[in-house]
Amino acid sequence: MKKFFVTMVALLAVCSLSAQDVKTAYNEAAAAYGAKNFKVAAEKFEQVINDGMDVEDAASLVATAKATLPKCYYQLGGRAFMAKNYDEALTNFTKSAEVAELYGDMAQMTKANGWVAKIYQSQGGEAYNAKDYATAAGIFAKGYAADPNNTGMALNLAMSYCEMGEYEKGMEVYEAVAAKTHPKYAEDAAKAKQMMAQYTNNKVAELQGAGDFDGIIALADAQLAKNPASALFQLVRVQAFLGKKDYKSVIENAEAAAAAQTDEADKSTVYYQLASAHNALSQREQAIAAFKKVTAGPAAENAKAALAELNK
Repeated sequence: MKKFFVTMVALLAVCSLSAQDVKTAYNEAAAAYGAKNFKVAAEKFEQVINDGMDVEDAASLVATAKATLPKCYYQLGGRAFMAKNYDEALTNFTKSAEVAELYGDMAQMTKANGWVAKIYQSQGGEAYNAKDYATAAGIFAKGYAADPNNTGMALNLAMSYCEMGEYEKGMEVYEAVAAKTHPKYAEDAAKAKQMMAQYTNNKVAELQGAGDFDGIIALADAQLAKNPASALFQLVRVQAFLGKKDYKSVIENAEAAAAAQTDEADKSTVYYQLASAHNALSQREQAIAAFKKVTAGPAAENAKAALAELNK
């Protein structure tokens, strides 16, 4: 019994010593943080976390260390950035984001990742401006992964992909930007839609030049599998069906494609394609009804001429 009592006393002494050690490390960390010596503060806060994890009396100290450690790395990242040591800044901001995520501080993680993205955006800009799109895309992709809400960089990434011939990758990024509804993204969302249309028209023209209407349909189907509500690719698919003279498929898909359009000129284009399919099948009444729905855009004048001919 006496031996057991001595052992318990020894064990309590060890636990007490451990708690005191954690407290000492914490005080050193706090002092370093207050003195803005964030490198030493980070080292000491990590020691508090590692040594205090299993020490019950140190729970509050460990919790504070976990909350403060990501801020230490964030401050180190900021200092390096101001000194234009971008690699060091990137390392520290990345570490801040990782530690913040590990310890459940999502706000700090987002904040740090925002700077990670900005650094990659800056680094990728030189290659982008030199039209070295492969290098730019590799850098921008890392920044986009850190902060998908950096829509300016996302647009550059999407364009880099498209200029490299990576059309599908570019469309995926453009779609993500175009889908953002917050007013602060309105300009970039509009730009994404514009560029999607431009690169899609280029791709479609390339395939049309080769007479590959099935390729256009496959391209549209692949994009619609990801985003069934895409107005652009519904229009493109109907146009391709008309190009290969698959009038039945035009008629089957045109109404849904027209309903998906938000631009009256595009809606009129779909109805013009529908009317043309009916006309090719000598379905006069259906053709007239569809031509009458063509009210805007460049197809409107052609529709008027077609109606005049059908009504003779």
